[in-house]
Amino acid sequence: MTGSAHRLIYPLVGFCVIVILWQGYVEFAHVSKIVLPSPADILQVSWQRSDLLLRETVPTTLESLYGFALAVVIGIPLAVCVVNSRILNLALYPILIATQSVPKVAIAPIILVWFGLGMQSKLAIAFLVAFFPIVVDTATGLQATPAGLMELARSLKASRWQTFWKVQFPAALPFIFSGAKVAVTLAVIGAVIGEFVGSVNGLGNLLLSANSQLDGPLAWAALVWLSVLGIVLFLAVVLAERLLMPWAPAAHH
Repeated sequence: MTGSAHRLIYPLVGFCVIVILWQGYVEFAHVSKIVLPSPADILQVSWQRSDLLLRETVPTTLESLYGFALAVVIGIPLAVCVVNSRILNLALYPILIATQSVPKVAIAPIILVWFGLGMQSKLAIAFLVAFFPIVVDTATGLQATPAGLMELARSLKASRWQTFWKVQFPAALPFIFSGAKVAVTLAVIGAVIGEFVGSVNGLGNLLLSANSQLDGPLAWAALVWLSVLGIVLFLAVVLAERLLMPWAPAAHH
């Protein structure tokens, strides 16, 4: 059996075992649906309320994607500037670390006041959460360019731009995608944080509404759909990595 088959089968087996144990525990212990609905209850609600869940998934997906995209568009150029300028490195890196140490839940109400209940506030929080991994991993990748490649570029009299575009940036791509995989899942978390604080739609808002109405199956269905959304976005980044880095070992396993 190939390595790819192992990576597919083992998670499926583990997932099935967890679902079976979960279903058995709920049935034999007679757990209330409000406390812990069974997988069968969650699946039934997901099917019966699929229109509602799908409708609420759309804004959460857009908030996550826009926040992630903004983090990439701003984070990568900023990392390049920080790596290539000692002044910017000394000036900005401590600020980045300081802003990252502030819990996003704490600043979410402030962002809500600034941008209101619309998509902009959720996009801003998703951006703030996803921004740091992009910057740090990109900077790390650019600084980790093998010295031999840099010496080769200098010996060929490559310009600074050519050295960056043909040597540094390709060498940093594995680090950039590593940060992107973390950032895209964090963007979903950021969007949900924004929806928790104040929103009129989205899966986070649906989860809060279902909890307030003691509708356990619907709340768990929203949670499952959020998990699926995070997995899908993560796999989209993995696909982009394999398309842009066909030489990477992961692409041939």
